[in-house]
Amino acid sequence: MSRLFEPLALGGLTLQNRIVIAPMCQYSAEDGSPGDWHMIHLGHLSLSGAGLLILEATAVSPEARITAGDLGLYSDANEAAIARVVETIRKFSPIPLGIQLAHAGRKASSRKPWEGGAQIRSDAAGGWVAVAPSALPYAPGEEAPQGLDREGLRKVRTDFVAAARRADRLGFEAIELHGAHGYLLHEFLSPLANRREDEYGGSLANRMRFPLEVFEAVRDAVSSEKPVWMRLSATDWVEGGWDVAHASAMAEALERRGAAATHVSSGGVSPNQAIKLGPGYQVPFARAIKQATRTPVIAVGLITEPEQAEAILVAGDADAIAIARTALFDPRWPWRAAAKLGAEVNAPKPYWRSQPREFKRLFAGAAIAQR
Repeated sequence: MSRLFEPLALGGLTLQNRIVIAPMCQYSAEDGSPGDWHMIHLGHLSLSGAGLLILEATAVSPEARITAGDLGLYSDANEAAIARVVETIRKFSPIPLGIQLAHAGRKASSRKPWEGGAQIRSDAAGGWVAVAPSALPYAPGEEAPQGLDREGLRKVRTDFVAAARRADRLGFEAIELHGAHGYLLHEFLSPLANRREDEYGGSLANRMRFPLEVFEAVRDAVSSEKPVWMRLSATDWVEGGWDVAHASAMAEALERRGAAATHVSSGGVSPNQAIKLGPGYQVPFARAIKQATRTPVIAVGLITEPEQAEAILVAGDADAIAIARTALFDPRWPWRAAAKLGAEVNAPKPYWRSQPREFKRLFAGAAIAQR
């Protein structure tokens, strides 16, 4: 059997295969609520045959959004709108659904990528005050965020818990916390963004403290059977920044607190990052974290070919493979992977007759009638 198409247990959730559709921001929500675009987008990906579909970075408060178009889960209206999308997916697809809960930190109040992505100052139309561990702007010339005080830290924790409880009510099978890509929880971890002089800054243990508090609060807020984990940037790609040794220590600390997995990415906290792109460029980070922990590790980053994904798993470098932009370009990538690796994949019944003759056992349960 193909390793990529073996089942994988993440806490109380068992995936039918090890392909994960990673969170991908769409910047297309209205006041945090999904509309027709998300219905089409997520409905489309839900038919992919992947083992798990994780919704994009979903803000835990209005000020936690990267852009005004970010998905959110901080209001009854958000919850009702997401419920409509989830209910529709459930009618046509058995795919488990996860949601990534996030806070943009100092990268909040930005324009959408296709509008240039620049920061919107808090005194400009459409802007708001960003918050962060320290009053340090992301890039030179940007407005500095407001450093979080004790009440601000309490509010962020409370917002994450409230969003997690909404996600639980909506029936999401998994919750991922966004601790990567330069957003708030990553900002606490990185010495490039965190210059605090209290118990939340300075040493590695202190910088890990607040993200771990948020994780523990969310873990305690939902059923112990529901898997909760964090996505981590394994390195800032900047000398003197957060690195893979720090990330391994964080993954170990999360494991001790009940994390069901670690989703390993990198970068995002500094415009000075020097990322060395290439096929599977983040896999060595996944390998290092897998060696430091016992929980499953999800690898991501320019993993584009089924044989490449299979080799990563066979080598023991990761336990699951996340695809993102690859899935946008090729939404039936899991079908193609199953065909290449001699495996079966779930497909909706109306599509069963699309199965090529040479792959008669590609679609699980399909009985092909040639007419």
